Amino acid sequence: MVILSRIYTKTGDDGSTGLGDGTRVAKDHARVEAYGTVDEANAFLGLVRIALGADHPHQDLLQVIQNDLFDVGADLCVPLSVDSPESGLRIQKGQVDRLEKAIDDNNANLKPLASFVLPGGTTASAHAHVARTVVRRAERQVVALGRMESLNPQLLIYLNRLSDLLFVLSRAYNNNGTLDVLWVPGVSRAGVVS
Repeated sequence: MVILSRIYTKTGDDGSTGLGDGTRVAKDHARVEAYGTVDEANAFLGLVRIALGADHPHQDLLQVIQNDLFDVGADLCVPLSVDSPESGLRIQKGQVDRLEKAIDDNNANLKPLASFVLPGGTTASAHAHVARTVVRRAERQVVALGRMESLNPQLLIYLNRLSDLLFVLSRAYNNNGTLDVLWVPGVSRAGVVS
C-alpha cells in the first residue's frame, strides 16, 4: 500500500528523482520520461471516462486500464535486476490478454476502414485519440529505454495493444464508426477546402 502523508519532500529540488529501487536519476532520464508519459496517458483516460458519463458500459474497463497504467509506471520505476528480474511490480501477459479481448469485442461492431480516420467526432472519441497518441509516444520512449537497459518485455507489448484498443474505442465512441471523419488524401491541394 502507498501512503502519502507529505506531498513535497524537497529531495527533487536539485533536478533529480528517486526510482523505486532507491536510485536517484535526473528528472529528464529516459526512464522518468517513459513513466511520466504513461502518467499523461492515464490522465487523458480520465477525460475519456468523464466524456462517456458515469453509466457508460466501458467505465469498468477504462478504470482497470488506468490501474494497469499505474502498474506500467511501477514496472518502469523499478529497474530490472540481474540478480532478481522478477523484483517489483511487473506487467503480466494476462493484462495484455485482457486488452486483446477488449479489442476483439469492440472491433466486431465496426465496419472495416477504407481510409485513415481523422481524430475527432465526439468528445470521448477525441480524448481517446489523444490518449492513443500519448500511449504511442510512451511506447517509443520505452523502445529507446530498452536500447539502454533491460526491461520487462510485456511492457512494450502492453503499450502496443493499449494504443490499438484506444483506436478501436475512439471509433466505438463515434457511434461505432458512423461519425468517423475519414482522411481524404490531397483534399486541400485540390482546392476543395475553402
